[in-house]
Amino acid sequence: MNSLLREQPLLLLFVVGAAGSLLGSLRVRGFALGVAAVLFVGLALSALDPTLALPDIVPQLGLVLFVYSVGVAGGPAFFSSLGRDALRSGAVVLAGLTVAAVVTAALGRALHLNGATIAGLYAGSVTNTPALASVVEALRGAPAARLSDPVVGYSMAYPMGVLAVLLVMHLFRGARAAPAASPSAGLVTRTARITRDDVIGRPAEALARHEGWRVVFGRHERAGVDQVVSDLTVLAAGDLVTVVGTPDEVDRVVARLGDAAPQAIELDRSQLDFRRVFVSRRAVVGMPVVEVQRELARTWGGQITRIRRGDVDVLPVDGLLLEPGDRVRVLAPRGHLDALSRYFGDSYRAISEVDVVTVGVGIALGLLLGRVELSPLPGLRLSLGVAGGPLVVGLVLGRLVRTGPLTWSMPYSASLTLRQFGLLLFFAGVGTRSGAAFARTAPTPTGALLFGVGALATLLCALTIALLGQRVLGLGAARLHGVLAGAHTQPAALSFAVELADSDEPNAGYAQTFPLATIAKILIAQVILALFG
Repeated sequence: MNSLLREQPLLLLFVVGAAGSLLGSLRVRGFALGVAAVLFVGLALSALDPTLALPDIVPQLGLVLFVYSVGVAGGPAFFSSLGRDALRSGAVVLAGLTVAAVVTAALGRALHLNGATIAGLYAGSVTNTPALASVVEALRGAPAARLSDPVVGYSMAYPMGVLAVLLVMHLFRGARAAPAASPSAGLVTRTARITRDDVIGRPAEALARHEGWRVVFGRHERAGVDQVVSDLTVLAAGDLVTVVGTPDEVDRVVARLGDAAPQAIELDRSQLDFRRVFVSRRAVVGMPVVEVQRELARTWGGQITRIRRGDVDVLPVDGLLLEPGDRVRVLAPRGHLDALSRYFGDSYRAISEVDVVTVGVGIALGLLLGRVELSPLPGLRLSLGVAGGPLVVGLVLGRLVRTGPLTWSMPYSASLTLRQFGLLLFFAGVGTRSGAAFARTAPTPTGALLFGVGALATLLCALTIALLGQRVLGLGAARLHGVLAGAHTQPAALSFAVELADSDEPNAGYAQTFPLATIAKILIAQVILALFG
């Protein structure tokens, strides 16, 4: 069997990938390793037979696919979250990452570890694959034994790098704050009856803008006639209006308009009807939702009331751009729904495909950026490498969504597939190339020390971020947990945070800190390698 796997690298790749994915799906007390289990299966196989190693191009390709797709998917959220709060959150994250770097460097030197092992230990303690890749890339051309050092350090620190963050989240689950309502925190539709004198006679849309309500008005019923709310809709006593938004915001708006109506007029589909359609037509991808709303109202008397992006419903707010794969819920007269479907494209096949041209151009630009070297200090050369370059370019292109005929953003399903497949390739590649060194280290006192240093670095990093986030920034538990997950670039921690909060609030903190944390870790890992290598 070993001979067959040795002669067939593709067979080895998919055996490691399948076995690791199966292992990663097993949950113990709600925790699962996920795709990271592929790394440990690769380590185990190559520990049994060091000749079972995948070509170097496999982990490189996997990493590039992963970081680029993450950047493109996270670009819009990252840039929209920039501001004073983002700068403060970024400073807190950098403080935590610096603590982890100081701990791993100081204890690593005290234990007489080389720079490559310390850098890998740091990457594992903050659970960051791109940081590990940047170290491995910097060591290219070194002897095989030295190339294994950062992977061994990473592997010893990674498990507690996940568990320690979950522990800190559990400890800080009671943090209190009054976070602003998120436009995606569970949308509801309710019917309001207009009774308040100070809103009667005012245009509905103008009133919403004046009051700063984060809601969408859908239907308007007067004397049995159903219409879509538009800029021309003026509220009158006794009118019924549907309000779409988060539960708290909708309750506030309904109380301001009058009272809650006993009937839900959105259930009546005799005059107006709604349909969810896929955004797949190139002409509308990248368009601001506000412009699309104007076109729908002018041509078909329709309106978008919510947008399904991935697994989350979001409001069609100002500044939001349509992305391929979005599912828009359109409300319009029944006879216009087919035309609206054609306007958006509504092709499931189109949103399942990856545009190879734009992905190729984007990754090529990222690789070129990654080759640019900076020398902030004599003898210290830093670069974003194959991990950071595609990530930064992906963030920028993801924010642009489209440039002329080129659509940069990817459908959610395609992006998720690329991310998963990219991680599988990377973990399988580095695992099968480092198993022998891992097997020599793990059962020894040195292995136990590496495990302990990594756990301590993770714990102190997470505690620093949690304490500063709570005491200095005044973050509530949900947002704080999202910042923690983003700082550790840890999807498992984000899933745990969302489940703990029972809302999507952690996603905002994660999107705000993930890109900055990833780039910072790539550079810090290279600094450690340069200083102690």
